[in-house]
Formats: sequence, structure tokens, C-alpha cells
Amino acid sequence: MSKEPPMMDLPIKVSEGGFYDGFSKDVTIASKILVGALIFWAIAFPENASSVLGAMNSFLLANFASWYTWVVAFFILVCVIMALIPSTGRLKLGLPDDKPEFSSFSWFSMMFGAGIGIGMLTFATAEPIYHFAKNPETIQGIVEGSTAENVRYAYKWSFLHWGFSAWACYALVGLSLGYFSYRRNLPLTIRSGLTPLFGNRLSGGLGHAVDIVAVVATVLGVAQTLGFGVEQFVAGIHRIGVGDWLLNEDGKATTAAIVVALMVIMGASTLSALSGVGKGIKWLSNINMGLSFFLLAFFLIFGSAMFGTQALFIGLYDYIVALPGMLLNVWRADGTETGDALASWQGGWSVFYWAWWIAFAPFVGVFLARVSRGRTVREYVLGAIIVPSMMCFIWFTLVGGTAIDLTLDGTAGDAITGAGQQAQLFAMLDVILSSGFAWVMAVIVVILLLTYLVTTADSAVLIVNTINSGGDEGPKGRPHILFWGAALALVVGALLIVGGLGAIQTAMVIGALPFSLVMALMGVALIKGIVRDGQREKRGVSSVHSVEAAE
Repeated sequence: MSKEPPMMDLPIKVSEGGFYDGFSKDVTIASKILVGALIFWAIAFPENASSVLGAMNSFLLANFASWYTWVVAFFILVCVIMALIPSTGRLKLGLPDDKPEFSSFSWFSMMFGAGIGIGMLTFATAEPIYHFAKNPETIQGIVEGSTAENVRYAYKWSFLHWGFSAWACYALVGLSLGYFSYRRNLPLTIRSGLTPLFGNRLSGGLGHAVDIVAVVATVLGVAQTLGFGVEQFVAGIHRIGVGDWLLNEDGKATTAAIVVALMVIMGASTLSALSGVGKGIKWLSNINMGLSFFLLAFFLIFGSAMFGTQALFIGLYDYIVALPGMLLNVWRADGTETGDALASWQGGWSVFYWAWWIAFAPFVGVFLARVSRGRTVREYVLGAIIVPSMMCFIWFTLVGGTAIDLTLDGTAGDAITGAGQQAQLFAMLDVILSSGFAWVMAVIVVILLLTYLVTTADSAVLIVNTINSGGDEGPKGRPHILFWGAALALVVGALLIVGGLGAIQTAMVIGALPFSLVMALMGVALIKGIVRDGQREKRGVSSVHSVEAAE
């Protein structure tokens, strides 16, 4: 089989004229119906939706924890092997003469902003603080929670959730699409990554089903991210004095606050999406990165830099040494207090994160491929996994380390640990600075958060339309951009108002399961495709699209 050229044409039927001009009606209409049904169900029958989603979530966490755990380990392995093998690492995501479209700074800024930026502002403080109090080591009685001895364990688990595992999920999808789309001229859509396994069958119903699963997973994964961001955005604008109407008695965002926040965020993101990747998204991403570095510099100067630096190196060592075991170990409820607690912890943290990253992967993966044409496999893996992971680690140790240090030495009391996760960063700024300077920094954080939210949302809208249009990257379909912008806002708003972040989390874990199977098949297909291309090259058969090959 390797004596024949690879598949370099995957026709996807799209409409020619009318409202759906340029779009696959099979994918677009089905995706809109599924997402619309979820919105209607959550709003019209909130109690039934909460009950059914909760039952499904419990079933999945009880029965698919092993699958989520091991499949993420597989994603890391595939990416690392592709980068380390000299013959595959030198392969270019594109034709031999292709050059990168974006500068390294803009490239990294867009990847980081779309992939994880919002989470940094919420979890760089919240997650180390949580694991500082409770993690698998404290559950097993190895170390006491909220003590200096537990800092290294807090970072080991924080790094697990936000390090190589997260970015490998994104990178695998981007690597697969970049390889098959830019080397073989296949459409920039999820189904193209499965061509070595299913061939021309992907032009029909099988391919439509794959892309529909990707669109639904994207909407739910992005909704989870936006949900966290909206709550922190509301907490931030409350902190800078917009009004007490933003929060209820429990410190949570009110319905009115959620509606207003979503109108601001999705309105700005839709305008940005209409301008395309090269304008609005690139511009906002560069602002994101500049403000992010400013915030990091602030904590480097005014935070607990020595504490954070020590936590970075010790945590990184612990993480790398323990990574194989953490990636493959699955705790199961066994009827004992410790066993049940470990299984519950893993389901609520690690498995939740793996589902979140998988649900987020079609969006970020297509986006990574879209901005990475012309880069080698090794350069891509370094830029899409190693560098962003190190940025996450630095954020967690400088920002979260400052919060832990202030708590350990008694300076903060329970001001940080007693705040909700959406408000912990603002609470820490109040401890570090006088009220006036804390207000100024809170404004900067709110602006940074808004740009991250807008970048994530507008990138998601563009990627959903790219998948719906059979991989067409061109800016078109303004009504569809408006539809998906509104749909994202309604999904986030409906689920937040009905059941809070828990409802979004539940829907996202469910939506991630079918796409996790698609991603596993993409990994297998990528290995098969690259191996076969190596065999073709030895026989003098071209594996790269060219004008001659197309003819």
C-alpha cells in the first residue's frame, strides 16, 4: 500500500448559494439542533436537566476514569515520539517551501491565549491553594495539609493538571490536522485526521458525525472555560466598585450580572471574530501576552519571588519524576474511607481536567494548526507543549506561591483561603497592596481577563465555522458567526443560571467522551500516516501535495 501516493483529496459537500452558502448543511444544521436542544432543555426544564446530567456524569466518572487517564497518557506519548525521532521531527507542517505566517511572539501569544489564558487568572491562585490543603498525599496521611511540608505536593498535582497533559491534548489534534491538511491538502477539519484509517468514507455520514461531535465538544469545552472567566470577571468588576447588585448573598454572580457580562464579552468577541485571525485575534492576543508579562513582573517584584522560585524547581522535579505514575494510576472506590476519598478526588480533579482538555481540544487543535503552518513537527511540539507548560508552571509558582506564602506566614489570615476561587486573586492583591494600588491592579486584571475571554470566544466561533464549512479557513458566513456567538453566550448563561459551574462541568464531561475516542483514533492515524509516508519516500513516492500530484 505504501507504493501508492497517499490520499490527497477529501471532498466534502457544501451548499452552493443560499443561507448556508459554503457550509456543510449536514454538519452545521445538526450541530445547531444539538446545541439548541441543550439550551432549551436547560432553560425550560432545569430540574430535569440537572438530574439527568448529574446521573450521566456520575456514571461516566465511575466507569470511564481509566479511559480518560490512559488515553491522555497516550496523547503525550504520541507527541513526544513524533518530536524526538529525527526523521519525523524534521517534517514540516506544510510544503517544503512554506514559511511560518506569524512571528514567534504572535504565534505563542495566540496559542497561549486561546488554550489556557483564562484559567491562569482563576486557577494559578486557586488550585495551589486547594491542593495545599488537600491532595492525595494528605488523604493517605503522608503529609499534613496546609503545612510547609505539603507545598511540594500541592505543586506536583497542580503541574499535572496544567502541564504536558493539557497541552498534549491540544497539540495532538493540531499536529494531526497540520500534517494532513497542509502536507496533503486535505480540508482543515477534524475528519481529515482520520483519513489513514477510513479513507473516502469520511466524505459521507461518518465524516459528518466526526465533525458534529467536534463542534458539540468545542461548544461545551469553551463554555466551561468561559463559565470560570465570567464568574471571575463579575467578581473583578464588583471589586473595582461597579455595584453590589453583581453578587448575591453567597458571593456568587447574580443573573443580571451574568447577562451583562456575557453581553459585553460575546459582543466584543463577535466583532473580533468578524475581523478574522490576522487582525482582531492577533491584536488581542498580543495585548494578552503583554499584560500577562506585566502581571508576572508585578508578582516577581512584589510577591514571594524566592518562595515561588523554590517551589518552581522542586515542584518541577517532583512532577517529572512522578509523571509516569500519576499519568497511569487510577484510584477506584473500594469501600474504605481512604480508597473512596482518593477515587472521589481523582474524579473531581484529574478526570474532570482530562475531560475539559479533551473537550477543548478540537477548538484549540484546529486553531493551533491554523496558526502553525510552515513549522516543523519538533518546533511545533516544543512551542505547543513544552513552552506553554513552563509558562503555566511559572504562573502557578509566582502567583499561587505568593498566596501560599502569605497564608503560611499568617500575613493573609484566611483572607485568601476564605474567598471563592473566582475572587482569590483579587483578595491576594488586597493583602499585598494598599487599597488604592490594589484597585489599580484589579482594573488591570479585569482588562486582561476580558481580553482573554474575548480571544477565547472569538477564536472558538471562527473554529466552529471552519469545521462547519468543511475546513474552509476563509472569513465568511457573518450570520453564522453571529449565531455561534449568541449560542455560546446562551449555553454559558443558561447553565450558569440554572446550575452554576457544576452544570457546565457535567455537560462538558459528557460531551468530551465521544471526542476522546475520535482523538485516540487521530493518534493512531497519525502514526500510521507518518510510517507509511516514510516507506513511500524510500520507494521514491511523494507524500506531499503538489500541483503535479493534484493534476
